[in-house]
Amino acid sequence: MKYAFILVSEVTFPVAAMSRVLGVSTSGFYGWKAHPVSSRGERNVALRARVRTVFDASRRRYGSPRVRAELLASGERVSAKTIAKLMREDGLVARGKKRFRATTDSKHADPIAPNIVKRDFVSDQKNVSGARSPSRSRRQLCQEQRNPSRASA
Repeated sequence: MKYAFILVSEVTFPVAAMSRVLGVSTSGFYGWKAHPVSSRGERNVALRARVRTVFDASRRRYGSPRVRAELLASGERVSAKTIAKLMREDGLVARGKKRFRATTDSKHADPIAPNIVKRDFVSDQKNVSGARSPSRSRRQLCQEQRNPSRASA
């Protein structure tokens, strides 16, 4: 990471000064710069892209076990530790589910609203329990309310 920072910033600052500040040798930086990327490094770059794709497709919900399962299902052979390491290095952390919060407090001494309906949903009288009789349609009830003289019994 230090060498990568020096590589990006070598246009702006002297390499020797950055090496001294970061605590690395200049020869180490130039050796790192000249060394080709290993086959494992190339594979990890490609794997990081696939891990990021699966992670984003899951809306940032999947952790390393599920990401690995998705990659195995698509034919990618990879270990769980490799996926966990790549996700940790890239800062990919799965969002957990929201914790259940009980919003009802049933253990109180406050008065409870009276039960007017008393589970009597069929009524012969109009507007007694607030429930309408199933024998009359909504349209008939509206007409009765507008014209009480035309109410059909």
